[in-house]
Amino acid sequence: MSTTGDGTQFTLLGATGKVGRDALAPHYTYPTTYAGSCWVRGNMVTSIDGGATTGGTSGGLGGAGDRTVFALLRELSDVVVVGAKTAQVENYSGVQFGAAERVARRERGQAEVPPIAVLTRSGRLDRDAKLFHQTDVAPLILTSTAAVADTRARLGALAEIIDASGAQPDSVDLPTALTRLAERGLARVLTEGGPGILGLFTAADLLDELCLTVSPTLVGGDAARIVTGPGQVRSAMMLRHALTDDEGYLYLRYTRERHSDADMAR
Repeated sequence: MSTTGDGTQFTLLGATGKVGRDALAPHYTYPTTYAGSCWVRGNMVTSIDGGATTGGTSGGLGGAGDRTVFALLRELSDVVVVGAKTAQVENYSGVQFGAAERVARRERGQAEVPPIAVLTRSGRLDRDAKLFHQTDVAPLILTSTAAVADTRARLGALAEIIDASGAQPDSVDLPTALTRLAERGLARVLTEGGPGILGLFTAADLLDELCLTVSPTLVGGDAARIVTGPGQVRSAMMLRHALTDDEGYLYLRYTRERHSDADMAR
């Protein structure tokens, strides 16, 4: 039995004993990625009645264990992808790591800190936002061809502006965006949503994995689901593990069924 730094203990359902923070990482290690491509992992939290937010944000659904998993998934990623709305509503800043996490990342061949990458068709982001000023690395702005010049003019050196349009110059094309990230060696993608962005990845059949925290909370009302948007698909997923903690949270990891156990080999 072991504990996390904040005292949270996890239990792997179907197994005996507890899983502490130091033993948690192997359960979330990215599989081997293929040259020139990305592995897209989503991380979301939901109430037990399916709500993705309470009080307008997702933060109120989390607990100590959820924050532990959230931080770990960031530590393992090459880049954290969010939508412009989520970056604004959740008041995103850059990823913050201590010395131990930075050393571990260097030893894995990763940059010390993963950048935040924002998907935004318009490029209209507040240049005074924490995203641009409370960060150790400049964020990546994945925007449309039509918005690139204006976005570069407004943000200057605060961010790297990337043209991620496909055939339509006024929109962001997700396969193109992933190609741009892969070209920069950012293959381990973590998307934290929100629901609209996760819906786009799901509808485009680009979500390889979903890490879902189920909060032991009822929220009622008209809270959105973790995936929203007009695109409706049926994508079969396979449960890779289920963890719980003493507060009653569930931590579920799913991958698409077409990924074999060999794909998931550590």
